[in-house]
Amino acid sequence: MQRLARRPFLAVLALALPALSLPALADEAPAFAPVPADQVVEADLLFLRRPVIVFADSPHDPAFIRQMELLTRYYPQFEARDVILITDTDPATPSDLRRKLRPRGFSLVLMDKDWKPSIRKPLPWEGREIINSIDKMPIARSEALERNPAGR
Repeated sequence: MQRLARRPFLAVLALALPALSLPALADEAPAFAPVPADQVVEADLLFLRRPVIVFADSPHDPAFIRQMELLTRYYPQFEARDVILITDTDPATPSDLRRKLRPRGFSLVLMDKDWKPSIRKPLPWEGREIINSIDKMPIARSEALERNPAGR
């Protein structure tokens, strides 16, 4: 009797194994991660992504390290809000964003999808506070209403 009960289980397992193969994982989109400022083209991301930019004078700056630690656990929420996390730790070769925003030392800059600065912070900021600030932005509010029209 136990032999008969194992057959459906083995059949389901045999059908599920190809779906769990490693090549299928390679086809997925890359996980959310910080992007260096020199790899970002503003014109390509305008009205598509919401930048959160972390500036520092060195990648070893304690404020920069602390900020990146505070943000890592909120990556899924950032991805759901179309955030692109940009880092710039090289003032010797200024990126376009560094020239445009002119930070002094450590700086956290939140921008809306129109790429206009909304909030600047001189100290590390908790990821939850960043998400709350993003949710209060006008473009984010209109997107939320489009997704959930019953919330009016």
